[in-house]
Amino acid sequence: MAIVTVDFDGTLFLGSSFKAMLDAGKKEFKTREWTVVTGGLTKAAASGISKGKNAFRIQFFKTFARTFKGKSKKELDFFFSRLLDIGEENINKPLVEKIKEHQEKGDTVIVLSGALEPFLAAFLHRVELDVPVISTELMFYPNGICTGETGTVINGTEKVKRVEEFIFQNCLEAQEIWAYADSKSDIPLFQFAEHPVVVNPSKDMKKIAEENDWPIFSDTGNVASE
Repeated sequence: MAIVTVDFDGTLFLGSSFKAMLDAGKKEFKTREWTVVTGGLTKAAASGISKGKNAFRIQFFKTFARTFKGKSKKELDFFFSRLLDIGEENINKPLVEKIKEHQEKGDTVIVLSGALEPFLAAFLHRVELDVPVISTELMFYPNGICTGETGTVINGTEKVKRVEEFIFQNCLEAQEIWAYADSKSDIPLFQFAEHPVVVNPSKDMKKIAEENDWPIFSDTGNVASE
């Protein structure tokens, strides 16, 4: 048996959750929410210019979380369900089937992503996958109302740290680790795993995969050079 980690953005979900959230916002948001998003995107852009793409991503997530302040879990479930209605065509169905193959072998599958947890919960329900999730959490008051804040964004080396914690907390024996992911920020995870698999790579990421002899998951569900 193995531990199989699967990224979300650009991997299980071939589109961008950024774009999906903005598209859903166009249909659901009112003036207050758009004011928050507009101001936050300006800050995120500035952060991205000075600190890089990852800093932009983190700032964007924190901004979007603020639009959910005061909403109940039921309201958020509806919003993230709408995201999937909009982004249905971006579900990586061959990879979903590959994950189910891992489960049939008895492997422990973990969705490991910086995406917001309610989006992942809605996604996994839609594709009928029952797996643990390690992702960026939205914070809630004891009464179930969203605070508008997030926990730690699960990205880069944080992914490796969380996988190690998962193994320890669940008393799992040393097992082979697979990592399905798509971007440069996942390189620490690829280096940590015995079986790194690059999914839906950009031109630059494809070059990195070839240089490291990392197999590439194709849209037909096969793993090149597996």
